[in-house]
Amino acid sequence: MHRRVRIIAMILAVALPAAAQPSDVDAVIAMARKADIVILGEIHDNPEHHRLQAEITEALQPAALVFEMIPQSEEDVVNDLRAKGAGREEIAAALAWSESGWPDFGYYAAILEAAPKARVFGAGQPVADVKRAMVEGAAGVFGPDATAYGLDLPLGAKEQAVREALQAEAHCDALPAEVLPGMVEAQRFRDAGLADAALWARTMTGDGQVVVIAGSGHADKRRGVPAALEIAAPDLTVMALGQFEAEPDAALADEYDAILLSPAPARDDPCTALKPPAD
Repeated sequence: MHRRVRIIAMILAVALPAAAQPSDVDAVIAMARKADIVILGEIHDNPEHHRLQAEITEALQPAALVFEMIPQSEEDVVNDLRAKGAGREEIAAALAWSESGWPDFGYYAAILEAAPKARVFGAGQPVADVKRAMVEGAAGVFGPDATAYGLDLPLGAKEQAVREALQAEAHCDALPAEVLPGMVEAQRFRDAGLADAALWARTMTGDGQVVVIAGSGHADKRRGVPAALEIAAPDLTVMALGQFEAEPDAALADEYDAILLSPAPARDDPCTALKPPAD
């Protein structure tokens, strides 16, 4: 049986409202240098999280960058434009970013610019496939490689309950209970897609270091991309960074190799749109 070398878990939290300190970031970079695949989590609309992702990426200069936000079908477009010296606006337009639902492209452009020689890989899954996974299950939609990432293995009752609770919390406890199993399958599908893109990036860059940019939930070592990689490629060393705005509870903190905290930006209550209107 293969055993992947694990980096010792390390919590690098600072008291809010201060942002992560340089010494914390330096420690993350030192850990990341030893990894084959580095997963840099984020809260999508937090600009400090993206700034830190860019800083870490610049220090690492990985061979490849994998983005949750870029569709796989568009990765060649991005690489061609980068090779031609295209600017942010041109790349954003080619990706129809303003219609994508993701935050300001500038957040991600800074990460791209931090590693100008890195090859870009898209891990964004078609919306239609994600919706199918909710109904048909992740394994059936993912296809023949589903077994490589453990999608054919049913979750135990306890683990299923935990994942449904996480999905409920992530959606402000506003989803009907019957929707939650499908949400879990969609998450498994997307995690496997990110893991698959990371391994493909390793192959296409001659086993170069890969940095994955994704939400912190996908960086969860027990349930996210690292777990899928543990099944598919147990010999690889994976480092997972979670970024949050408040210190997570101890159970969640154990699911990352490192955690950085940054203040929350001014934002409207994200749960407002999900809550039913008052009578």
